Amino acid sequence: MKKYQVFLIGISILMISSCKTLDTGLQVRNQEIPSTFQDSSDTTSIADVNWQTYFNDAYLVGLINTALVNNYDLQMAFQRVEAVRSEVMFANGRLLPTVDGAAWAAQERAAEYSVDWAGNEGGTFLSGDPLRPTYNDYYLGIVSSWEIDVWGKLKNKKRAALSNYLSSIEGRNFVISNLVAEITILYYELIANDNQLEVIQQTITKQEEALEVVKARKEVGQANELEVQQFQAQLYDLKSREQETLQEIKLLENSINFLLGRFPQPIERNRENLFEQMPETLRAGIPSQLLANRPDIREAELLLQASKFDVISAKAEFYPSFNINAGVGFKAFNPEFLFISPESIAYSAVGSLIAPLINRKAIKAEFNSAKANQLEAMYNYQKTILTGYVEVANELSNIEYLQEINSLKQQQIEVLIQSVETSSDLYRYGRATYLEVLLAQQNSLETQLELISTTKRQRIATVNIYKALGGGWR
Repeated sequence: MKKYQVFLIGISILMISSCKTLDTGLQVRNQEIPSTFQDSSDTTSIADVNWQTYFNDAYLVGLINTALVNNYDLQMAFQRVEAVRSEVMFANGRLLPTVDGAAWAAQERAAEYSVDWAGNEGGTFLSGDPLRPTYNDYYLGIVSSWEIDVWGKLKNKKRAALSNYLSSIEGRNFVISNLVAEITILYYELIANDNQLEVIQQTITKQEEALEVVKARKEVGQANELEVQQFQAQLYDLKSREQETLQEIKLLENSINFLLGRFPQPIERNRENLFEQMPETLRAGIPSQLLANRPDIREAELLLQASKFDVISAKAEFYPSFNINAGVGFKAFNPEFLFISPESIAYSAVGSLIAPLINRKAIKAEFNSAKANQLEAMYNYQKTILTGYVEVANELSNIEYLQEINSLKQQQIEVLIQSVETSSDLYRYGRATYLEVLLAQQNSLETQLELISTTKRQRIATVNIYKALGGGWR
């Protein structure tokens, strides 16, 4: 007996010592996140502002609320959360014993020269019935099994499942943040096109008036057919632009309706909101706040935690597993005796230890896979942090740049609008050529459209910085 004990102890020591070579403390080089954005130490961040307050447009808020109920991508994200939550329940259930009802009816014949029959010939059951080689067996009871989690394998699987569940919630929040930002951007593009259409239509009206003036001058010999043709050609160009803008508006409406989970229909909106006063400063807080505010960073962090637990659990596969199997119920060779107590009561309890000794390549492959997944999760976490910081830095720079452009465009357009009136008056009195009138009108139109485009880009930048800082999902 002592030899067997020494053998078992030796095998156990060998297995445990071999597992010491399995490194679970993996590390990668960390990049320290900068302490400020643009040398500002103000910790106030617009990410803490609710999106309904931040955007402050009743029509836009209504569209977003509809999308949060009907958007298909968001609905799928909700179902992914539910699926992962079930995995947590499954992992938690594995920590507890299983109890199952069992029933069977069997017939078996023992070979007369087998050890199962040898010495039993002529015997009888307790009831007095003769014991024959062929007999029936009936059972009704419960069976139970339980793996005792000595090494924390199942516990760490539960921890990994919980981290995955929490990461799926953050993934859903990231979908919400993206959805809010995408709808808002499309909304600003839509009302920008509304304003561009208005400018084009106003220019068409002026061009039609100018064309009538040219025709009148031609009738009195003060203009020629070439001038009429040039004004007519520009009018056609403006009308083609009008149609292109109308088509763009229709496509944007359809895109918004798609995100709202509904078929194409008109979108209610207020085009005047494009030019509402924008905040002079958009407070970005400090970079470390991104770790708490951005759902994608929080998701990556939780996935990293889950991968660490997976590695520990995979390492525990190398250790022996302890199992207890038990059962109790009624068992008899004849259904008439099945429920006679205590003669027909049967029970069993078996404890087992199972340890991998030979051909552990499959377990080692699973462990190596878990390590690789953890390293990937580490790099993904750092990449997500870097992505967040770069997005914020880019948008802060973009906002500052667009503010300066918008100011210059406003000054330019004031001059060009005046130049259109001046050139038209001079042309009526023959002191300016038609080319000067056309050039003034063209410059004025292009600058007005550029101003609208710049204002739209400013609006979109305020959306992007809000999303980059982690706003839009609360």
